[in-house]
Amino acid sequence: MLPLVLSSGDPSGIGLEIICKAWQRRASHCLPPFFILADPEVVQARAVSLGLDVPLHKTNESDLAAHFDNALPVLPLNSRQSNTPGYPLTTNAAGTVEAIERAIHLVINGLAGAIVTCPIAKKNLYEAGFQYPGHTEFLAHLAQKITGKRTKPVMMFVGPDLKTVPITVHIALRHVPEALDIGFIIEVARITVSDLRKKFGIVKPRLFIAGLNPHAGEDGTMGQEENVIIRPAINLLRKKGIDIQGPFPADTLFHIRARKTYDAVLCMYHDQALIPIKTIGFDNTVNVTLGLPFIRTSPAHGTAFDIAQKGIASPKSLIAALRMSIDLMQRMRNLN
Repeated sequence: MLPLVLSSGDPSGIGLEIICKAWQRRASHCLPPFFILADPEVVQARAVSLGLDVPLHKTNESDLAAHFDNALPVLPLNSRQSNTPGYPLTTNAAGTVEAIERAIHLVINGLAGAIVTCPIAKKNLYEAGFQYPGHTEFLAHLAQKITGKRTKPVMMFVGPDLKTVPITVHIALRHVPEALDIGFIIEVARITVSDLRKKFGIVKPRLFIAGLNPHAGEDGTMGQEENVIIRPAINLLRKKGIDIQGPFPADTLFHIRARKTYDAVLCMYHDQALIPIKTIGFDNTVNVTLGLPFIRTSPAHGTAFDIAQKGIASPKSLIAALRMSIDLMQRMRNLN
């Protein structure tokens, strides 16, 4: 099986720490071979400063993960970076972007089996000229640029017993109502159902959908979006044979009994999807991007600049992302 490629994220965050810790636990967690795109000097300096015994192997495209058992394979970036844990620098942005771009090329060209991305910070990327709302949108742009095919990315957050999909993602809350429309909801739902079948092996996915307003609008007394956008989308999806129910009040969708009645919940905005799943399983939640022509997973947490110098970052979510990538690769291979 092909190795996994990790983009190391913002070098001032906890990405390098959790990568090193995941490599240290490779045997106890039965982790697959992986390599990282990073500045080797920064990786080495971070490991030393945190007291992590992690030997490195500078690898190349013909020898990507051959030394994984004995050393952490690092495919060097062309862009040099600085080791400033806790203090993000605009000058590190070029390397962060390069790692993502090269990782995508390696996956699409068949040299890596899937990409696992460590967290990035958007502010310093924007200051360096980055023009995309977030990681997911940039991945979709690259996929479309390389393949020439339209790509619609959909974020799914996967925990031990909950999957949530935010329909709108990286926009201000006040813009959410105007961003929602019937066609948008239908497209997200169809991509979700397709990948639940192909990547998660769920033959007949059951979707629930949350309302936008308190009490799902309560028959229009707290907002009309449920009546004029969400319910019409649900009716059209049902006509296409998709098992979808709602809209339901978000405050009753995520308790333990409710979670047994569906396979995934479509949520109207970012925090509506992320608050419940991170509350239930913060350390074991994985971000999976649906709708891409390759497998991409990521830890569900951020850069955590505030603890980047303390050595206390947990690699659990990254380990879960690595293991999930392998599971998805195996299911996709069995389908083919």
